[in-house]
Amino acid sequence: MSGHYHAVVWIDHHEARVFHFSASDSDEIVIRPKDPVRHIHHKANSIGSGHASEDQDFLQRVADAVSDAGAILVTGPANEKTELVNHIGRHTPALKAKIKGVETLDHPTDGEVLALARKFFRDDHQEPPRVQ
Repeated sequence: MSGHYHAVVWIDHHEARVFHFSASDSDEIVIRPKDPVRHIHHKANSIGSGHASEDQDFLQRVADAVSDAGAILVTGPANEKTELVNHIGRHTPALKAKIKGVETLDHPTDGEVLALARKFFRDDHQEPPRVQ
């Protein structure tokens, strides 16, 4: 898709921002669930946890958006980042092996997401393979 080796995802239950990037440039994709407003209510004497089920289509579209990356960082403020990692592990285990880290990150700007990801991969020496 992008030609960049690294990707970072910032995700919550309202949207996912996916960046494919290098040291000097980036491409962004924004993915939104079909129903971004999920109300979670638990009524007295009702069966079930009261939690809305995860939007599997949304998670799969995010997974598809990073499928060509060589190394992935997943970020976000709460549980959706973990749900994404678990979804990828269940449906595309080979892609899960490319996830190099999961970081909690509240609601950053696009520049802050990219700065964190560039630092993460630089500090962890996650460089793309060199072409001979």
